[in-house]
Amino acid sequence: MLRSNHNDQSIASEFFTGDQFAVIQSVAPSLGVEVRTINVGNTPSIERGIAAMARQSNGGLIVTASALALVHRDLIVILAAGHKLPAVYNQRVFVAAGGLISYGADLLDQFRRAAGYVDRILKGEKPTDLPVQAPTRYELVINLKTAKALGLELPPSLLARADEVIE
Repeated sequence: MLRSNHNDQSIASEFFTGDQFAVIQSVAPSLGVEVRTINVGNTPSIERGIAAMARQSNGGLIVTASALALVHRDLIVILAAGHKLPAVYNQRVFVAAGGLISYGADLLDQFRRAAGYVDRILKGEKPTDLPVQAPTRYELVINLKTAKALGLELPPSLLARADEVIE
Protein backbone atom coordinates (compact mmCIF):
# COMPACT_ATOMS: atom_id res chain seq x y z
CA MET A 1 0.00 0.00 0.00
CA LEU A 2 1.27 3.44 -0.84
CA ARG A 3 0.11 6.56 0.94
CA SER A 4 1.30 9.96 -0.14
CA ASN A 5 1.67 13.24 1.66
CA HIS A 6 3.59 16.46 1.21
CA ASN A 7 6.66 15.49 3.23
CA ASP A 8 9.69 13.80 1.77
CA GLN A 9 9.83 11.07 4.39
CA SER A 10 8.83 7.46 4.03
CA ILE A 11 8.87 4.29 6.02
CA ALA A 12 8.65 0.82 4.56
CA SER A 13 6.87 -1.72 6.64
CA GLU A 14 7.08 -5.34 5.71
CA PHE A 15 3.82 -6.85 4.41
CA PHE A 16 2.07 -9.13 6.87
CA THR A 17 -1.31 -9.90 8.36
CA GLY A 18 -2.19 -8.52 11.74
CA ASP A 19 -2.76 -5.33 13.62
CA GLN A 20 0.78 -3.91 13.59
CA PHE A 21 0.56 -2.55 10.06
CA ALA A 22 -2.84 -0.98 10.72
CA VAL A 23 -1.44 0.83 13.74
CA ILE A 24 1.58 2.05 11.77
CA GLN A 25 -0.71 3.26 8.97
CA SER A 26 -3.01 5.08 11.36
CA VAL A 27 -0.18 6.95 13.10
CA ALA A 28 1.96 7.76 10.03
CA PRO A 29 -0.03 10.78 8.77
CA SER A 30 0.23 12.52 12.13
CA LEU A 31 4.01 12.11 11.91
CA GLY A 32 4.12 13.31 8.31
CA VAL A 33 5.46 10.08 6.87
CA GLU A 34 4.44 7.89 3.98
CA VAL A 35 4.04 4.15 4.54
CA ARG A 36 5.00 1.64 1.87
CA THR A 37 4.96 -2.13 2.08
CA ILE A 38 7.69 -4.51 1.04
CA ASN A 39 6.78 -8.08 0.23
CA VAL A 40 9.21 -10.31 2.13
CA GLY A 41 8.06 -13.54 0.49
CA ASN A 42 11.20 -13.96 -1.61
CA THR A 43 14.69 -12.55 -2.09
CA PRO A 44 14.05 -10.54 -5.29
CA SER A 45 11.03 -8.79 -3.73
CA ILE A 46 13.04 -7.88 -0.66
CA GLU A 47 15.96 -6.61 -2.74
CA ARG A 48 13.68 -4.49 -4.95
CA GLY A 49 11.71 -3.12 -2.01
CA ILE A 50 14.70 -2.10 0.06
CA ALA A 51 16.48 -0.62 -2.96
CA ALA A 52 13.35 1.45 -3.71
CA MET A 53 13.29 2.69 -0.12
CA ALA A 54 16.96 3.63 -0.35
CA ARG A 55 16.17 5.92 -3.30
CA GLN A 56 13.84 7.97 -1.07
CA SER A 57 15.38 10.66 1.08
CA ASN A 58 14.86 10.31 4.82
CA GLY A 59 13.62 6.74 4.47
CA GLY A 60 13.74 3.95 6.98
CA LEU A 61 12.37 0.48 7.68
CA ILE A 62 10.05 -0.92 10.29
CA VAL A 63 10.20 -4.70 10.17
CA THR A 64 7.13 -6.12 11.85
CA ALA A 65 6.56 -9.56 13.31
CA SER A 66 6.28 -12.38 10.80
CA ALA A 67 7.82 -15.74 10.11
CA LEU A 68 8.97 -14.60 6.65
CA ALA A 69 10.85 -11.62 8.05
CA LEU A 70 12.60 -13.95 10.47
CA VAL A 71 13.47 -16.39 7.67
CA HIS A 72 14.98 -13.53 5.64
CA ARG A 73 16.52 -11.79 8.68
CA ASP A 74 20.12 -11.79 7.47
CA LEU A 75 19.20 -10.54 4.00
CA ILE A 76 17.04 -7.73 5.38
CA VAL A 77 19.74 -6.61 7.84
CA ILE A 78 22.49 -6.76 5.20
CA LEU A 79 20.46 -4.82 2.63
CA ALA A 80 19.38 -2.17 5.15
CA ALA A 81 23.02 -1.68 6.19
CA GLY A 82 24.26 -1.70 2.60
CA HIS A 83 21.76 0.99 1.63
CA LYS A 84 22.39 2.92 4.87
CA LEU A 85 18.73 2.68 5.87
CA PRO A 86 17.94 2.93 9.58
CA ALA A 87 15.67 0.08 10.61
CA VAL A 88 13.61 -0.81 13.65
CA TYR A 89 12.87 -4.48 14.22
CA ASN A 90 10.53 -6.35 16.53
CA GLN A 91 13.06 -8.87 17.90
CA ARG A 92 16.56 -8.63 19.33
CA VAL A 93 17.85 -11.35 16.95
CA PHE A 94 17.79 -8.76 14.15
CA VAL A 95 19.98 -6.40 16.19
CA ALA A 96 22.33 -9.22 17.15
CA ALA A 97 22.67 -9.88 13.39
CA GLY A 98 23.67 -6.24 12.80
CA GLY A 99 20.35 -4.38 12.76
CA LEU A 100 20.02 -0.95 14.36
CA ILE A 101 17.25 -1.11 16.98
CA SER A 102 14.63 -3.55 18.15
CA TYR A 103 11.68 -3.05 20.41
CA GLY A 104 9.39 -5.94 21.13
CA ALA A 105 8.16 -8.53 23.57
CA ASP A 106 10.85 -10.27 25.60
CA LEU A 107 10.63 -13.78 24.17
CA LEU A 108 12.49 -15.43 27.06
CA ASP A 109 9.95 -13.96 29.46
CA GLN A 110 7.13 -15.30 27.30
CA PHE A 111 8.68 -18.77 27.30
CA ARG A 112 9.01 -18.69 31.10
CA ARG A 113 5.37 -17.68 31.43
CA ALA A 114 4.32 -20.42 29.01
CA ALA A 115 6.09 -22.96 31.22
CA GLY A 116 3.76 -21.90 34.04
CA TYR A 117 0.80 -22.68 31.80
CA VAL A 118 2.22 -26.10 30.96
CA ASP A 119 2.59 -26.77 34.68
CA ARG A 120 -1.03 -25.79 35.31
CA ILE A 121 -2.27 -28.01 32.46
CA LEU A 122 -0.21 -30.97 33.70
CA LYS A 123 -1.81 -30.47 37.12
CA GLY A 124 -5.26 -30.85 35.59
CA GLU A 125 -6.46 -27.40 34.55
CA LYS A 126 -8.26 -27.23 31.22
CA PRO A 127 -6.43 -25.14 28.60
CA THR A 128 -9.73 -23.52 27.64
CA ASP A 129 -10.09 -22.22 31.21
CA LEU A 130 -6.74 -20.42 31.14
CA PRO A 131 -6.81 -16.74 30.18
CA VAL A 132 -4.96 -15.48 27.13
CA GLN A 133 -2.01 -13.42 28.30
CA ALA A 134 -0.39 -10.54 26.47
CA PRO A 135 3.33 -9.91 26.86
CA THR A 136 4.16 -7.97 30.01
CA ARG A 137 7.85 -7.31 29.41
CA TYR A 138 9.26 -5.54 26.37
CA GLU A 139 12.90 -4.97 25.53
CA LEU A 140 14.75 -2.24 23.70
CA VAL A 141 18.03 -3.36 22.11
CA ILE A 142 20.39 -0.99 20.30
CA ASN A 143 23.42 -1.78 18.14
CA LEU A 144 25.89 1.11 18.52
CA LYS A 145 28.23 -0.25 15.85
CA THR A 146 25.38 -0.08 13.33
CA ALA A 147 24.37 3.40 14.52
CA LYS A 148 27.93 4.62 13.93
CA ALA A 149 28.04 2.99 10.48
CA LEU A 150 24.83 4.85 9.61
CA GLY A 151 26.28 8.11 10.91
CA LEU A 152 23.71 8.33 13.69
CA GLU A 153 24.45 9.78 17.09
CA LEU A 154 21.86 8.36 19.46
CA PRO A 155 20.80 10.48 22.43
CA PRO A 156 22.18 9.37 25.82
CA SER A 157 18.60 9.26 27.14
CA LEU A 158 17.72 6.60 24.56
CA LEU A 159 20.83 4.57 25.36
CA ALA A 160 20.02 4.80 29.07
CA ARG A 161 16.55 3.34 28.45
CA ALA A 162 17.88 0.39 26.46
CA ASP A 163 17.76 -3.04 28.04
CA GLU A 164 20.84 -3.96 26.03
CA VAL A 165 23.38 -1.97 24.04
CA ILE A 166 25.51 -3.96 21.62
CA GLU A 167 28.86 -2.28 20.98
